[in-house]
Amino acid sequence: MPVHPDPHFVTADWLSRHLDDPSVAIVDGSWHMPATARSGWAEYLAGHIPRAVFFDVDAIADTASSLPHMLPSPEAFAATMGALGISDKQTIVIYDSYGLRSAARVWWTFRVMGARDVVILDGGLPAWTSGHLPLEEGEPASIEPKTFNPSFNPSLVRDFEDVKAALGSPIQILDARSAGRFQGQEAEPRAGLRSGHMPGAINLPFGDVIDGERMKSASDLRAVFASRGIDTGKPIITSCGSGVTAAILALALDVVGAPDVAVYDGSWTEWGGRSDASVVTD
Repeated sequence: MPVHPDPHFVTADWLSRHLDDPSVAIVDGSWHMPATARSGWAEYLAGHIPRAVFFDVDAIADTASSLPHMLPSPEAFAATMGALGISDKQTIVIYDSYGLRSAARVWWTFRVMGARDVVILDGGLPAWTSGHLPLEEGEPASIEPKTFNPSFNPSLVRDFEDVKAALGSPIQILDARSAGRFQGQEAEPRAGLRSGHMPGAINLPFGDVIDGERMKSASDLRAVFASRGIDTGKPIITSCGSGVTAAILALALDVVGAPDVAVYDGSWTEWGGRSDASVVTD
């Protein structure tokens, strides 16, 4: 694996120097909320970083679940990654079209599945294009299949029962949704969900940990967490609308070295849609 100085991010310059390195896999993880009427796949076809393959967040998932983009089985994930030409032994570089949104979810998914070296392109596709670096159009001409050996890490993911059991315990639950949704003052974008939050949850909108579509510095992140009374040395579960921006908080916590952080995969789409889930607005 090539050396990169930051364990979480690589720069556009670094990636441009490793475009032809077979030990580097490049992944476009762009995803958009349904209401935006944008298609990550269509935008990938219109222009992507050379050699990048497209990671369809909604399709590389447990499609039998009624919840959006839940984690697939390790076996299904491994088969799909192998078909995309991605090995668990490569350095996997992920980007998205915003800069830092769904790339964090893809980063987390690879980590759950045991990828050894997975990083995010700092600034995403905007950073790449602002440097006047090349793009490709259309589907890849050919992909050489590889073997991805999964090693599922259950410590990085939590389900409904885990979160329910965490309520009232020392485990901190961080909610990445907007303050209006958290406080029950704004409707949820997905129909049929109550707005509000889990009892005892702490609101930390994902935008508070990024600056200009890049992750804030470790020192700034520590200040943000301290300002919300978050103890990064204690167990934390992150949540959001559907498990995408919760991964941005998980990434931010990993940057500052928090030792025990998991993402609630079903997030508010599951919690807010269940009659047996406690919802408060105070």
